[in-house]
Amino acid sequence: MCRLTPILICGILGTFGIFQAGARAGDRGAIHSVRYEPSQKPGELVYGVTYRVWIPSGVEQLRGVIVHQHGCGKGACEGGRTAADDLHWQALAKKWNCALLGPSFEQADGQDCRQWCDPRNGSRDRFLQALKDLAEKSGHPELASVPWCLWGHSGGAFWSSLMMASDPERIVAVWLRSGTAFAAWEKGEIPKPEIPQAAYGIPTMCNPGLKERDDKRFAGAWTGSEAMFQAYRAKGAPIGFAPDPKTSHECGDSRYMAIPFFDACLKMRLGAAGNELKPVNLTDARFAETWESPPLPAGESKDHGKNAIWLPDGRFAAIWASYVKTGSVADDTPPPAPVEVTVEQDADGHRKLKWSAEADLESGLAGFEIRNGDEVIARLPEKPANPFGKPLFQGMSYHDTPREPLAEMTFVDRVTKAGKPKYAVRSINTAGLKSAETVAK
Repeated sequence: MCRLTPILICGILGTFGIFQAGARAGDRGAIHSVRYEPSQKPGELVYGVTYRVWIPSGVEQLRGVIVHQHGCGKGACEGGRTAADDLHWQALAKKWNCALLGPSFEQADGQDCRQWCDPRNGSRDRFLQALKDLAEKSGHPELASVPWCLWGHSGGAFWSSLMMASDPERIVAVWLRSGTAFAAWEKGEIPKPEIPQAAYGIPTMCNPGLKERDDKRFAGAWTGSEAMFQAYRAKGAPIGFAPDPKTSHECGDSRYMAIPFFDACLKMRLGAAGNELKPVNLTDARFAETWESPPLPAGESKDHGKNAIWLPDGRFAAIWASYVKTGSVADDTPPPAPVEVTVEQDADGHRKLKWSAEADLESGLAGFEIRNGDEVIARLPEKPANPFGKPLFQGMSYHDTPREPLAEMTFVDRVTKAGKPKYAVRSINTAGLKSAETVAK
């Protein structure tokens, strides 16, 4: 569910209200938000929903939107509130001059998720309306028409797989984490969509948790993903299968595979100008006979036809091969250094450091090291913890989103020493690599 304050504001404003929360994004970019009331009109969305979009600073023309769509239930909806604040996903968006969009539906536990996760029940129309309204609010009219990368978890993957059928020409690539609507429409639980040929041209990765396979509650996420992969590959679709060996239904560390997948697909499909997407380039593709087999170039693979796992290029194939075996990806590149490190006195007379930093595209942002001269005086967070994967500076939920309240890039030095301090800050990624230090001004 969404915060009480925006709900009250929007109730006063009427059908929908737009408000800006750029302060949460800092100097790295600005966040704009729009909320829509529930509707009782036939065919319209029965749940309220908020869309928050982050736009990188300095971008004159957006080239796409990366959509991070949460799953079903109250907890997932609440988790979606911070999707647009995620520093790691923002790094991907910034690289390609894209916006990062995080929806948050207002579905309570016990309510029917398919009233929103089937986009034909009004959520597709709300999504398109939000893009138009946010385009106007942000001053980026192109936001309403640029192509999309769709990441979805559980019910969000259900939604994304149906959007592939309705809007294939708008979609750069799709990541289906622990879900798809394929089995539901094949069983007749929902109306089977008409699937245009263009839908079989969308780069797609099915990413269930390996522990879901034998789980009574979540086995459908595995079998549904496997069935969609097989059916779409039989049509020649560029689709892969990437089980996560460490997880069940939680997202875990899947971002370390999802982000480079989108990186590869954005590189392959974004054009020099306009919104028309380039077709999938199979020249650089790799194929694996099974998810336990090594990926090979098409010319070297015995089975690179309609059964093999498709992978967009050699770089991603190496990431995939490592992840499906170990649940992790190697990284030897340090993160970018912090910027704008400043020192001021707080109300109690202590020195307060503030800075800004971007996440490492490969390994995210685990935290910071603060030094005074040659001495390390603090590490943030003080007690790194993440029950779902690698510790991150912003924390991480079951739903692959930052924890609330959002972590701030500040530190108060409460120890007063003689002489002028020489503060410096370093970023640390989840591979344990440190950036160059940035000295405080």
